[in-house]
Amino acid sequence: MANQLDKLLQSIKSKVRSLKKSKKPYMKMNKSCSVKVEIRSRNARKLIDKTLKAADRPGKCSLF
Repeated sequence: MANQLDKLLQSIKSKVRSLKKSKKPYMKMNKSCSVKVEIRSRNARKLIDKTLKAADRPGKCSLF
């Protein structure tokens, strides 16, 4: 019984080691130009909204 358990444990350890050494199963994709532009426009829109909100209430809210 202990011998079978030992063999099973060794088998699992070797599979885990081989998985760690293998390459990743996926490739990381870079962001396309259109996605980068979309992110920049969202960030700009957030900044504009924040600025307008601060301008509506002078002296009440700071920008940063």
